[in-house]
Amino acid sequence: MATTESFHVNGNELLAKVKQVLHEGNARRIAIRQDSRTIAEFPLTVGVIGAAFAPILVAVGAIAAVLTDCTIVVERRDPGDELAPSEPPAEPAAPEEPPADA
Repeated sequence: MATTESFHVNGNELLAKVKQVLHEGNARRIAIRQDSRTIAEFPLTVGVIGAAFAPILVAVGAIAAVLTDCTIVVERRDPGDELAPSEPPAEPAAPEEPPADA
């Protein structure tokens, strides 16, 4: 289960707050909203580090340049959640047939 937090910021605080959330490292998704409209949404993957955040930060910087007032909605992983499934759940095995008499 994930928890959600909201932060109300103005345009020049937006980039700093998103950097802070990324640095904390337990965010699954970040959405930037103005009033009731979602302006941008960034899904985050586990294990993404440093330079991989650069495109997100560039986009947030561009958004901050035009927004004066917005809300950041952060969906966070709960401590007990699995970090990332490596593959989908396995299909149940087919029942084994009894050996044929030879």
